[in-house]
Amino acid sequence: MTSRHTASLRRTVLVVAALNLAYFVVELTVALGAGSVALLADSVDFLEDTAINLLVALALTWPLARRARMGRVMAALILLPAAAAAWEAVQRFGSPTPPDALPLVVASAGAIVVNGVSAWLLARSHHQGGALGRAAFLSARNDVVVNVAIIAMGLLTAQTGSGWPDLVLGCAIILLALHASHEVWEVGEEERLAAKAIVGDDLG
Repeated sequence: MTSRHTASLRRTVLVVAALNLAYFVVELTVALGAGSVALLADSVDFLEDTAINLLVALALTWPLARRARMGRVMAALILLPAAAAAWEAVQRFGSPTPPDALPLVVASAGAIVVNGVSAWLLARSHHQGGALGRAAFLSARNDVVVNVAIIAMGLLTAQTGSGWPDLVLGCAIILLALHASHEVWEVGEEERLAAKAIVGDDLG
């Protein structure tokens, strides 16, 4: 990747990191007030996205072998919101309380805008960053799907008065995070093998 492309990708991921950090505060506040497991998991995901994009910015100039190892770290980071959602689901499974639907829907609509802009920015350059850029792009892309699902869940909750849709969506977020983590791990493995072929060594 040329220095021009590296600088362009770094600027992109720093902008995306700032957007995600700002909306993490917004969505976390709303999630705690609304009492939503799914929205809480999504707010944690905004913080995870911030960390991923900051790490991408730091790692862009690293050699291929180190980038491959960082790709594995990114795969692990994607599991963080899944862990948060799982913990909350376990805590509330016995007696699920329905979240407040209106703030949940409004916050999710705002999240769609933030994640949509992030995915659009990253779509133009995520292939240049290897596993790292792919980690950032996949996370932003998947978040748009999650936000749409949260809005649908909020509407369903308003109609039924049940807390189960919130818990079911939390489980779906876990599955989505597992899939994204697997994809990023695979790309990291490809970079590890490429680095191994270049130096003729076992990089571990």
